[in-house]
Amino acid sequence: MDLFAKFESRLGPIGDYAEKAPGYFAFPKLEGEIGNRMMFQGKERIVWSLNNYLGLANHPEVRKADKEATEQYGLAYPMGARMMSGNSNHHEQLEKDLAEFVGKEDAMLFNYGYQGMVSAIDSLCSRRDVIVYDAESHACIIDGLRMHPGHRYVYKHNNVEDCEKQLQRATEMAAQTGGGILVITEGVFGMSGNQGAIKEIAALKSKYEFRLFVDDAHGFGTMGKTGAGIGEEQGCMDQIDVYFSTFAKSMASIGGFLAADKKVLTFLRYNMRSQVFAKSLPMAIVVGNQKRLDLLRTKPELKEKLWHNVNRLQNGLRERGFDIGTTNTPVTPVHMKGGLFDATQLIFDMRENYNIFCSVVVYPVIPKGQIILRLIPTAVHTDEDIDLTLKAFSELREKLDNKVYPQEMPNINAKAAVTA
Repeated sequence: MDLFAKFESRLGPIGDYAEKAPGYFAFPKLEGEIGNRMMFQGKERIVWSLNNYLGLANHPEVRKADKEATEQYGLAYPMGARMMSGNSNHHEQLEKDLAEFVGKEDAMLFNYGYQGMVSAIDSLCSRRDVIVYDAESHACIIDGLRMHPGHRYVYKHNNVEDCEKQLQRATEMAAQTGGGILVITEGVFGMSGNQGAIKEIAALKSKYEFRLFVDDAHGFGTMGKTGAGIGEEQGCMDQIDVYFSTFAKSMASIGGFLAADKKVLTFLRYNMRSQVFAKSLPMAIVVGNQKRLDLLRTKPELKEKLWHNVNRLQNGLRERGFDIGTTNTPVTPVHMKGGLFDATQLIFDMRENYNIFCSVVVYPVIPKGQIILRLIPTAVHTDEDIDLTLKAFSELREKLDNKVYPQEMPNINAKAAVTA
């Protein structure tokens, strides 16, 4: 059989709609300046799909720093991997500042957040070690687990009691293999907006021997008094043994970092294959990230504005009877009932008639018959943006409840969807 033959018969549950989805439902193109309003297919839309939490993507000081760093260094410098020829004072200073900000001894830069998480798990755990992880962990964690040759146990989402049961199993297994135990969870779950039960899980260290690894991609910059993340928010940063985050969310950039004790970072610097054998993060990106971190630390008004918008949006949705789950973070999921065709018609109507752009989640990411509209409020959204969105959502829900939408993919070339 030809290796490529299977690509002609099935593209997967989402890819099955590839012919009708491109450019609109899948791989849409937002154009113009990054912000609360952008252009989509020639029309301005209110955008709720960007993880630009603090509005740093187009902050004038950030743009200035990015421009000057690019002019000075270009995008090639430094050449080579960090270990060989790609190190610099700027890389080391950013690592030092990140470690200090999140209260750890040391930190290490990654070229990409996703890649960093996958390879960190691979480097930290040998075949003798046992991993315990949350059932709703991000795809980068799951992919890291796929590389793990040892045993792993999953616990029900945010269920500390089940986590303890899996720790009991892991403890028995580790006794047989002679390895250690790593518990992996998220600080803020990007789909539900729930905070991870970090403090409660950390408390289990009094009964079981394990290390705690937290992916705080959505918590860094948004949670805690100073924005230092979920550990600061829950008062347990000292119990997080390995703290990980990405620059792609609150810092609106690219790359990521891991913070931990010096002995952990020394080991990773010499053994983490994705960094040992990969080109260093470009200097312009490093300098730009330094400016972003400086603004995150020195301009609390950015986080204050974010949370003003979060509270206005989430309170408005709750007052109108929308189900937004148990989110207690900026991530705002709006739960509705319906199938794939309902979702496509809903999104089409929202974009064409209400000029609102947000992400939709359907099966197979969530169970059949459910729709999640995922809103990401940012510091650059306005009260007008929120009020228009709340009004639109009320009207859209009424259409969905009254089964106005046809059970077929909408005509994305049409100028307008259902208006009744």
